[in-house]
Amino acid sequence: MARAGLTAERLTRAGAELADEVGFDEVTVSALARRFDVKVASLYSHLKGSHDLKVRIALFALGELADLAAAALAGRAGRDALTAFADVYRDYATEHPGRYAATQFRLDPETAMASAGVRHAQMNRALLRAYDLAEPDQTHAVRLLGSVFHGYVSLELNGGFSHSAPGSQESWERILDILDALLRQWPAASSHPGNE
Repeated sequence: MARAGLTAERLTRAGAELADEVGFDEVTVSALARRFDVKVASLYSHLKGSHDLKVRIALFALGELADLAAAALAGRAGRDALTAFADVYRDYATEHPGRYAATQFRLDPETAMASAGVRHAQMNRALLRAYDLAEPDQTHAVRLLGSVFHGYVSLELNGGFSHSAPGSQESWERILDILDALLRQWPAASSHPGNE
């Protein structure tokens, strides 16, 4: 019998909190059961297992992050939108490192297409409209932004910039300036050996 008060939603939220405390990789049904002081078996009426829990946390985190990004982008365009979008990701990763890690969890294609990850892609493309990029350059730009944001945030979270000057905030702002300039002056496609 399911323990009163436990629901899949409550367990997912608790799993997200646990991920922020101990790291997403350490989240298991057993760890969650200890958190609620219940037997592992009592959670299986709500969760299929640790993989199911991680998928639920990933979907929760993607939704939460998409809502924050949408609110930050409202009424903004160009450099202002780029900064707002980037800052949401960086702030979310800093405040919720386990949840941020969950947003990188590989979902099966059907689940991914039904997730808020689609909203992230749509917002990314919406902010790029101010830069007037046509395909396939828009896709290249989406990949560039994702790589820069995720790479910077990952290095920063792992202490990669803590012992050198200038400070990471100054570098972050400079990188956003450079990205804005690059997007405004996007280079024309060139032919490379092997691409012809």
